[in-house]
Amino acid sequence: MTGQRPGARRKDLTPEVETAWRAFSRAVFASGALDAKTKQLIAVAAAHVTQCPDCIRGHTHAARREGADEAELLEAIWVAAEMRAGGAVAHSRRAFDAYDEGAGGQ
Repeated sequence: MTGQRPGARRKDLTPEVETAWRAFSRAVFASGALDAKTKQLIAVAAAHVTQCPDCIRGHTHAARREGADEAELLEAIWVAAEMRAGGAVAHSRRAFDAYDEGAGGQ
């Protein structure tokens, strides 16, 4: 271990990529068609679906800085949870299709 923080270590090892990554991130989270708060709430939701603890922490702090309150934060997390669970429900048709295919072989 070098004792460096991960960002500094990435910058030392791959400075061009790290610089590009940071510029990309700033551009993505800048206000545009969606305001910065909404973008951070989307990021919090995505972080929960991808199960990234560092992303949850960082984007929750950013969402709060952008003015998000606890109710907005939790609502975004519930949307993420529904979307994650919804995939399982939507794919139930595949189980029904497979079950029906097996009926022809009886």
